Amino acid sequence: MSSKIRLRKVSPQHDMMKDSDVREEKRDVIELKQEVGILGGISLVVGTMIGSGIFMSPANIISNVGSVGSSLCIWAACGVLSTLAALSYVELGLMIRKSGGEYQYLKEAYGDLVGFLLAWTSIIVTKPSSFAIIAIGFAQYVTAPFYPGCTPPDTIMKCAAAFCILTISTINCFSVKLSNFVQIFFTGAKLLIIAAIIIGGFVMMGQGKTENITNGFENSISSFSAVALGFYSGLWSYDGWNQLNFVTEEIKNPVKNFPIAILIGIPMVTVLYILVNIAYFTVMTPSEIIASSAVAITFGDRVFGPASFIVPVAVACSTFGAANGSAFTAARLTYAAGRNGHMLNIFSYISVTRLTPSPALIFNSFIALLMILPNSSNFSTLIDYFTFASWIFYGATFLSVIVLRIRRPKWERPYKVWIVIPAICTAAAVYLIIAPIVEQPSLAYLYAACFILAGLIFYFPLIYFKKVPPFMEPLNAFLQELLEVVPPPDIPDLDTETELKQEPPSPTLEAKF
Repeated sequence: MSSKIRLRKVSPQHDMMKDSDVREEKRDVIELKQEVGILGGISLVVGTMIGSGIFMSPANIISNVGSVGSSLCIWAACGVLSTLAALSYVELGLMIRKSGGEYQYLKEAYGDLVGFLLAWTSIIVTKPSSFAIIAIGFAQYVTAPFYPGCTPPDTIMKCAAAFCILTISTINCFSVKLSNFVQIFFTGAKLLIIAAIIIGGFVMMGQGKTENITNGFENSISSFSAVALGFYSGLWSYDGWNQLNFVTEEIKNPVKNFPIAILIGIPMVTVLYILVNIAYFTVMTPSEIIASSAVAITFGDRVFGPASFIVPVAVACSTFGAANGSAFTAARLTYAAGRNGHMLNIFSYISVTRLTPSPALIFNSFIALLMILPNSSNFSTLIDYFTFASWIFYGATFLSVIVLRIRRPKWERPYKVWIVIPAICTAAAVYLIIAPIVEQPSLAYLYAACFILAGLIFYFPLIYFKKVPPFMEPLNAFLQELLEVVPPPDIPDLDTETELKQEPPSPTLEAKF
């Protein structure tokens, strides 16, 4: 069977249809459905942002900036930057209504090469590493109660992380509605534990536990690179502010729901993060937070007493929900890249029965499983690598708002952000990229840059010159039959859509229709 075969659902009344009805039915193709409403959108943003970071990153931030006050400032500044960044992305998302996030915007602003490098880096490294890091966080908390007073064996941790990845992949392959329900349910669960931590901290504060926050800026470290590394850990906890841009085609009434979900979700997370950190510092000293591998569990042991077992369970639920959101959106990027010919065509195919991008989901989960095989203890190195690589493309995407204003002024923009906002975000991205390299060079940054450029090895022969190996066509057809998937519908480019909107209808067509 050719890999270009497009299957369609046939109703029992098909045989009784007239020829005109059959022709009309052939226009119906298998495609992703708009099933993400306002509650689902907010849950996707909040649920993906609140994952393992708030329960693990406080130690990394305080170790970089040195004081309670500086740490809280970093958390607040990361929230402001994430909100401004998301507002820039709203303009892009409502102008270019294609799933895939930054990939679609960079491709339109700078061309196929930059879009491919983003897809290459994100699909092979940053998205799977994000999924893997969250799964490792899930494993740490779900196994901690079985090994009190010591670190769980690495093998047990890896098995728990693999269980998380495989379960989430299965859920997302089965149904978009089920994945959306899981996201909403676990977002509610994590908000409950966040509220419990905040209330517990303020109760302890009311009992006079304020010595750790009295001299808030004592021992502050203000070096250029220390602040940038603190931002890295903080921004990892806020990662997820751009998740709706990866599922643009599946959002109901995006012009209304997209901005609302952003303006509710991100400020709410910012406030919750600051309050949770105040609660942590009320109970623990900065040195104790740095020494703790699971800050929330240490907090629960000191505040909740016999009920402290709830904390690891709730945090495991939080990380599971964040991993679900990460897997959901990562698959849409892989799907979009496959549809544009920048990845294997099979990655853009959709399940005939489930209407999910199952090949993309399976591939992303496979890469994430490979990433949990090495030693999972060096969490901060994973965060630095992930954030450095991500912010290179975030900066280019912020700049694309300005570039597209100049290059494509006639494109429809239901929402236009104040032009100063993407400029500020671009400057912040440049700072986050350059600062650690200048003051504290590390091979990790060189590896990240080399990996991004390594995509050129694949781009020119496979994409630019279209020298596809001959075995790809039969392999594509085999996988299509095995997975029962079909190609997605084609989407017209934005220039064509704009021309059609601006071109006056011909008198002949008006008379005919």
